[in-house]
Amino acid sequence: MPKIKTNRAAAKRFKKTGTGKLKRNKAYKSHILTKKSTKRKRNLRQSTITDATNVKNMKKVLPYL
Repeated sequence: MPKIKTNRAAAKRFKKTGTGKLKRNKAYKSHILTKKSTKRKRNLRQSTITDATNVKNMKKVLPYL
């Protein structure tokens, strides 16, 4: 049985937590920051857990993570 290839783009964006959940960074933090409030930009810095609806697909893309 051949090995499954990991999607390298996804591997760079996701990390696994100690309990096995997937951690990700939030979007919308790269440009057009002038119209966003300071509070909103501060909250975008924090990482969050990947939603449960996407986990099944992410496990397929990241088999060895």
